[in-house]
Amino acid sequence: MMKRCAFALLALLIYAPAGCADPAGSYRQALHRAAQGDDKVAQKTLHALADALPAGDTWRQRVTAADQLIAMRETQQTLFPARSGLNGSGSNPYLALASAYASAHPMLPEARRWPATLLAVMLPGAGHAWQERWRDAGMAAMMVWPMLILTVWAAKRRMGPVTVFFALITLWLWSGTVFSSMSLAERANAETYMAWWQGVWQASALPGRPW
Repeated sequence: MMKRCAFALLALLIYAPAGCADPAGSYRQALHRAAQGDDKVAQKTLHALADALPAGDTWRQRVTAADQLIAMRETQQTLFPARSGLNGSGSNPYLALASAYASAHPMLPEARRWPATLLAVMLPGAGHAWQERWRDAGMAAMMVWPMLILTVWAAKRRMGPVTVFFALITLWLWSGTVFSSMSLAERANAETYMAWWQGVWQASALPGRPW
């Protein structure tokens, strides 16, 4: 009995603000959570608010559109769902505007990670140079090439443990530049998607910005 009361109280604390507060306040609260990176909590708030609003209400269309757009951002989707809203039918003008913008402004193709990774493995700094990150390419070359030369020098002189030490340092630095090249390619893709998604959100004419 106590557990049931506790669960009921918890549900009341979670969903009561979305259902009882004014829609604009709850909507702003959800966008604030999304701006902080807590997309799941924002979606739960918007979903509960949509359930509490009557069908055809303007704020219900807004929270439904915001819910779907935030869900797209969370999974980095570029295609809009076939359904127009949550728990309802009919067109959603905000999603229609966003979809029209997305159709007219397709996202740039993602940068391929494997060329940057392969080049970084083959030649220190080459992966960064392929991404036109010249400063990072120079830093990668400056870290790895001197140690690589020292390793070859020690190997030619048969310095044994010193050669092994230089080789381990070289491999450690080289692997770091490979990881850096991969990470920069992934970050470039994430930044490209976010720039496109922000344009989609603004085109939808929804109030507020969840970033």
